[in-house]
Amino acid sequence: MLNAFINELSKTAGLTHAKAEAAIGIVLNAAERQGAPIAAEFFARIPGARTLAATMGSQIGAPTGVVARLIERTPGGRMAVVERLMADLHSVGLGPYEIGRLFPAIGKCSQSAFGVSGVGHLGDIFGAPNAPASAVRSVA
Repeated sequence: MLNAFINELSKTAGLTHAKAEAAIGIVLNAAERQGAPIAAEFFARIPGARTLAATMGSQIGAPTGVVARLIERTPGGRMAVVERLMADLHSVGLGPYEIGRLFPAIGKCSQSAFGVSGVGHLGDIFGAPNAPASAVRSVA
């Protein structure tokens, strides 16, 4: 299922398979570090998504400690994670235009693959600070 999701994201966002795989891993890693509800949805529904997020996190040198994770959930930490996310996406070869297509493509693929709605741009992916999990909707 993960491969099918990556293939769909690749096609929808106009990315190579390798770039789409790296991008979704980076986005999921960042979302999980911030406790975003969409990360939990992906991990529960797509076998291998958590492993991809952890693997990409390791490759980009993302923080893994408990204290770092707590800091990343503060307002300043959330901003730092998003800034780092953009730098990490650039480091795997995505330019501004590709990044601009990435998040709507994740939303579209999430809806078609497993019925999760309420995502589609950067703010939706990560959610507002202290946003309830109900901000992400699933029809399944």
